Amino acid sequence: MEQRIIDFIAGLRTAGVRVSIAESADAFRAVEALGVQDRERFRVALRATLVKEPQDVPTFEQLFPLFFGSDAPPPMGSAAEELGPDDLERLAEAIRQFSGRLREMLQRLLNGEPLTGEELDQLGELVGLRHADHPALSDWMAQRMLRTLGMPQVQGALQELWQMLDQLGMNRQTLEQLQQLVQGNMDAMEQQVQRFAGFNIARNMAEEGRPEAGADLMNRPFRYLSDAEAAELRKQVRRMAAMMRSRLALRQRRGKTGVLDAKATIRANQRYGGVPVEIRYRRRRLKPKLALICDVSTSMRHCAEFMLTLIYELQDQVGRARSFAFISDMEEVSPAFAELPVQQAVEQVLTQLPPGYYSTDLGASLATFDRRFMDAIDHRTTVIFLGDARNNYNDPRLDLMQQIQRRARRVIWLNPEAPAMWGSGDSDMPHYAPVVDRVFEVGNLAQLIYAVDRLLT
Repeated sequence: MEQRIIDFIAGLRTAGVRVSIAESADAFRAVEALGVQDRERFRVALRATLVKEPQDVPTFEQLFPLFFGSDAPPPMGSAAEELGPDDLERLAEAIRQFSGRLREMLQRLLNGEPLTGEELDQLGELVGLRHADHPALSDWMAQRMLRTLGMPQVQGALQELWQMLDQLGMNRQTLEQLQQLVQGNMDAMEQQVQRFAGFNIARNMAEEGRPEAGADLMNRPFRYLSDAEAAELRKQVRRMAAMMRSRLALRQRRGKTGVLDAKATIRANQRYGGVPVEIRYRRRRLKPKLALICDVSTSMRHCAEFMLTLIYELQDQVGRARSFAFISDMEEVSPAFAELPVQQAVEQVLTQLPPGYYSTDLGASLATFDRRFMDAIDHRTTVIFLGDARNNYNDPRLDLMQQIQRRARRVIWLNPEAPAMWGSGDSDMPHYAPVVDRVFEVGNLAQLIYAVDRLLT
């Protein structure tokens, strides 16, 4: 228990709650005095000693069940204990109509078998649970694990099973009892997955820790930013945009003469017999035409905010920019930037599309883009995708990505996740990467500014 409390304190600090060494010692003394048998008294003791600011109470309440939840799986019932021989025979006959993974899961729910530790570990690995380090991701990761387990398909199969049992003559009251038992087992399995996800996120938070407050904010990962740090970075964005604008304007002036056009020079000097020589240059289009497509789901909010701010602070260095935002569907947000100051426009865009943790559907959004906005792309357009490519196991619509790539001058993808996470869980980045021209990692503001600078050079 002592190690669990130490990990809990580390998790609080990771989530931005200031806990001093003296307050940690107070927490241990309080627990020693009150004990851990009474869970509510234990919780109040920790909250009284570790939380000083009212705004930190929700963080404490969110983290406490992750670190101090029950490790035992919830109890489950078995159909064999509830049904008579005739009904068990009917159930066996109905179950034989299913095969493979569906039959296995149905039998498991009917027998009341919880998931093993090995199975939970495998599910967690498939959805990238080891990379999750924020309590708000607990429900999100649990839902992903349940989808990977096949729960949506199991629910459909259960409806078929109840119809078969009804047709086979099972008593209506017995059928309702069986349905209640299976629903209880499903709820217990979901609780088991939620507890596993929560505990692992808590462990990740304790192990990873939070960078010290004095660290360079430019290199602080977006996912670690507190509200105060995000506000400071907004000032940094505007300062960096001013510096980049001056540098890009200088490049524009230096590049106005273009590069030597040998064919045009020869044609122009034929009348002189080569003497004197009038040099002709091939004019370069230095100001790019952009189409910016941003994922503004909850995990992407800070990154999308800073990206939109940068692009529109630099709009005088861009030939034309049209911007689109998506979560489960695509919307054009360019008009907001034409009518409002940059910061107000960004706030309006982020308010216009309510955040969501597991509602992202880039495939459906691309279908909307193809239907309504494809005219934003031509042979001069650089298309910039900003997103983590986590698509909730929906169709990634690679055919539409390939169509965009064929129409555009180039397609760039900016991803805040580290390359080691691409392909984990529901990440479609390995599918998108081959059909774009370049991928940049933009996990912090320094990386984002570097990528934007390369794009506009």
